[in-house]
Amino acid sequence: MTGNSDVVVIGGGYAGVMAANRLTQRDDVAVTLINPRPSFVERIRLHQLVGGSDDAVVDFQEVLADGVRLVVDTVTRIDAAERSVKLKTGGTVGYDYLIYAVGSGSADPRVPGAAEFAYPIASLEQARRLRSVVDGAPATALVTVVGGGPLGIETAAELAELGRTVTLVCGEQLGPYLHPRGRRSVAKGLSKLGVTVLDGPGAKVTGVTRDAVQLSDGRKLPSTVTIWSAGFGVPDLAARSGLSTDAVGRLLTDETLTSVDDERIVATGDAGAPSNLPLRMSCQAALPLGSHAADTVLSRIAGEQPANFSRGIAAMCVSLGRRIGVFQLAHWDDTATGLHLSGRLAAKIKEAACKSPIKQLADEARKPGKHSWPVKDAKRQQRLQAMRGQAVATR
Repeated sequence: MTGNSDVVVIGGGYAGVMAANRLTQRDDVAVTLINPRPSFVERIRLHQLVGGSDDAVVDFQEVLADGVRLVVDTVTRIDAAERSVKLKTGGTVGYDYLIYAVGSGSADPRVPGAAEFAYPIASLEQARRLRSVVDGAPATALVTVVGGGPLGIETAAELAELGRTVTLVCGEQLGPYLHPRGRRSVAKGLSKLGVTVLDGPGAKVTGVTRDAVQLSDGRKLPSTVTIWSAGFGVPDLAARSGLSTDAVGRLLTDETLTSVDDERIVATGDAGAPSNLPLRMSCQAALPLGSHAADTVLSRIAGEQPANFSRGIAAMCVSLGRRIGVFQLAHWDDTATGLHLSGRLAAKIKEAACKSPIKQLADEARKPGKHSWPVKDAKRQQRLQAMRGQAVATR
C-alpha cells in the first residue's frame, strides 16, 4: 500500500490503547481512537471506586501517544463495504483498517427482578452509581453481592472492610478459576472480613426484589443493596453490523486476530474470539492481544503475512480489601496450579499488577513497539486441533 493508511480503533480500554499506541511506529499511519469517555477507565479498580479508595480513571494524556487522535463518541455501526464507522453524534469516520476493541460489560442477568433491583458494576458509570447508593445506605444495611468471580469477591471484601454486612452469593462455586488451595485461602480471607459466603447447588439466584434475593433452594435473603457481578457480556456492535460473532457476541477472527469476514478488520481484547477459542476476559490478556492486533495491521500495511497469536496468561490476582490478597499462579495455558501466595505480600503483588498496565501503556506511548509479552501458550494449537476434531466428528 502506498501513501498514508488510516487506522481506526474502536474502544479506549487496555487493548485498544495498547493497539493505538503501537500503531504509531510508522509515520505513514494515521491513528484515530474512538471512545465514549474522555478518560481512561481502570476496569480492575472499579471495586475500589465503589469502596471509595480510588476513582478508577486516568487522564488519556498519561497513557495515549501524542500522535493518536482521540474522538470522544460512540460507534453505532460498522460499514465494512464502505470502510467507515457511523458515530452516535452523527457523521462517519473512514478507515483503511479497523481495530475492534469495544471491551466487555455486564451480562444480561436474565433473572427476574435483577435488571430492576440489582446494581451492576462492570462499567465506570455503574460503579459510580453504586458508590452513591452504598454511601446513602444506612451503616446497618444488608449488602448482597451476586457472583463468585474476581469482581464479586473483591467488591464484597472492599465493602466488608468498611464495616458493611456483606453476603457473597457465588452460585455453584467460589472463584471457579482458582485451584482448591487458592480457593480456600480466598474463603479464609473473606471469613476474616466477616463476609458470609454462599455456594453450592442451592446458591443460585432465581429472583431479586427491592429488599431480598431468592435462592434456588428456597432461601430468601434480606438485602438492602444487591450488587450484580455475575458474568460479562460484550456490546452487540459487531452483530448489528452484520459481522460474524460467537454465541456471546464476540467478533470471530482467525489466529492473527483478523475478522473471518474482512481482512481489514482486526479484533482484540474481550470482544474478540480468535478461532472461536477466546482468552479469559482480563486486563492481563488485553495487553498482549492489543499489541498483536497492531502488529497484524502493520504487517498487512507492509504487505507481509501477519503472525498467529501465541501468547498466554499465567496468573490471577485477587484483592481482599486493601491489606490482604491471594496471588494464584497458573500454567502458561491459564489453568491454575496448586501454588499461590496469600496475605500482605499477595496484596502488594495485586497493587503492583494494577499499576503495571498503566506503566506499560505509557511506555508504549513514549516508545511504540517496546511492549513485549514473554509468556507463550504452547498448548493452544493442541486445543485448537482438538476442538476442530470434535467439530468434524459431530457433522
